[in-house]
Amino acid sequence: MNILHAIRQRFRPALERLPLDDVGPFLEMIKPSQDPRFGDYQANCAMPLSKVLKQSPQEIAAMLIGSVELDDLCEKSEVAGPGFINLTLRTDRLASLLHEALLSDRLGVEQTCRPLTFVIDYSAPNVAKPMHVGHIRSTVIGDALAKILRFLGHQVITDNHIGDWGTQFGMIIYGYKHFLQKAAYQENPVAELSRLYQQVNRLVQHHRYLRQIPELQKRQTELEAERETFCKETAEAERSKSQRKQLKRLENQIRDVRAEVENAELQVRAVQDDPTMGPLTAEHPHIERDVLQETAKLHAADRKNRELWDQFMPLALAELNRIYQRLDISFDHTLGESFYQEQLAPLVSDLKERGIAEESDGAVCIFSDDHDVPMIVQKKDGAFLYATTDLATINYRIGTWHPDVILYVVDHRQSLHFEQLFSAITKMDWGPVKLCHIKFGTVLGEDGRPFKTRSGSTVGLESLLDEAVRRAALVAEENNAESDESANRSIAEVIGIGALKYADLSQNRESDYVFSYDKMLALNGNTATYLQYAYARIRSILRKADIDLSALQNSQTVIGMEHSAERQLGLAILRFAEALTLVEADYRPNHLTHYLFEELAKSFSHFFEQCPVLKAETSDVREQRILLCTLTAKTLKTGLSLLGIDVVEKM
Repeated sequence: MNILHAIRQRFRPALERLPLDDVGPFLEMIKPSQDPRFGDYQANCAMPLSKVLKQSPQEIAAMLIGSVELDDLCEKSEVAGPGFINLTLRTDRLASLLHEALLSDRLGVEQTCRPLTFVIDYSAPNVAKPMHVGHIRSTVIGDALAKILRFLGHQVITDNHIGDWGTQFGMIIYGYKHFLQKAAYQENPVAELSRLYQQVNRLVQHHRYLRQIPELQKRQTELEAERETFCKETAEAERSKSQRKQLKRLENQIRDVRAEVENAELQVRAVQDDPTMGPLTAEHPHIERDVLQETAKLHAADRKNRELWDQFMPLALAELNRIYQRLDISFDHTLGESFYQEQLAPLVSDLKERGIAEESDGAVCIFSDDHDVPMIVQKKDGAFLYATTDLATINYRIGTWHPDVILYVVDHRQSLHFEQLFSAITKMDWGPVKLCHIKFGTVLGEDGRPFKTRSGSTVGLESLLDEAVRRAALVAEENNAESDESANRSIAEVIGIGALKYADLSQNRESDYVFSYDKMLALNGNTATYLQYAYARIRSILRKADIDLSALQNSQTVIGMEHSAERQLGLAILRFAEALTLVEADYRPNHLTHYLFEELAKSFSHFFEQCPVLKAETSDVREQRILLCTLTAKTLKTGLSLLGIDVVEKM
């Protein structure tokens, strides 16, 4: 049972009798109390209602209490202060709900009465490149949302829309034809393909930087001249606030362009000074153009390039699936860009015929009043873009799976793309579907910049996992000196990967966060390691209790809550459903991590300090507290599993 939802539903009829356009915002003002002294829940809607109804908040609060039926749920309902309504739940009702949770596989969490069909698009790596740290957020956020929405009773279809048809394959094909080390390919084909991609990409970037440097230097000179003129024409002491802001913006632009010049020059020197790469820059002066030609040949069904693609794809997919298996993440579908290629030309023709897209400077574009730049669906050379594939993908998903909602768990830097995409879909008339960009921030290093290796390259996802597990092994060995090496390795894998996932999921997804192995593996604070340790500690208590837990749970034993810490823990357990509802409302898994740590784990810690379990004063109290421990462990395990995190029995 979701207690908060039940209370709000009790208040709804009373609020609907009032002259209000929408009772929703007032119902949302009914929330769990932040201080037990003021009850278990509080309704804080009387004060804003007083402005609408022209009555005092106290009168409105008293009227609401008098017209809402709460006797079977609350033992006390009272008006406090300027018009707060404090609600204290009946202890016998709490005990009854806890008993139901004990007997339920779902901890008493009811499934939604309005199930929706969700399609969730997440992870979506380019298969020609190794997964890196940037993929961790999309992958674990999407997986957690899928698990939570399924648990709540929705139909969820997960689709990993991999990049398996783009320029990256042109790079690999070019590299295979010019730089292949056959022995290395035979020994480890995936590693060699990765090396080829990185080498070709580095050469492409080198020539791109060479073109950009003169343009950037020219831009820097122009901006510096503009600043000099500005400073001559405006005396420093007499500048207005807007002029000072204008100068500040100008100086920031100069700083940014100078940094771009320095970075480009650094990258060029690094390639030219490399004894292997340096000579290749002269031998392959048109590599960027040639890579695009190899890509175009693949898309035009060139026999050789298609054979190479067919050869590379199983290898690349096997490598991806190996990483996903380690993360214990799977997808219902993996439909990449290649799946939609034959649909793109007819789609663009349809867009033009319906007047949704039009030609502009040789390209085919969709214009929108909301955006200064159009969304290009076909370049002047005839090539299609990500936007074209995304339109075709939505069309396929709507026609095949009939979703109510499609969630795109993608980096916040793609916000403009999704704004344009969703705007275009409104013109298509493909049926009612809600499209949501579940945006997220960047993983940062200790220096506050995007997390990189010491050499400046992006951190590979597998190396991230390996290091997390290595460090977790030290924690496992320290706490399990008597366990064998194999058991500690298994525990370390669970702890390390769980820590990595939780560190990401515990953040507000739209925020950047600083990556720290030490913080994520800490045995105290808001970490998976702390919650896993709390679970293992409870399991240890239950083993020492030496009691038939199944028989006890199915007995008539009712959990007593004479001690305030028992009641606090019991109420925390029952708020599990409320945490899941919060995640469902705005697709933020950190609501669940907050609940598991701030409400459940902290309440258990307080209970454990205040209430002896194995040495309780009577056998009845002992059994009741064992049941509270059992429910706490069950809730921790279920909550973590919905985040894609496993637990261990000993730690």
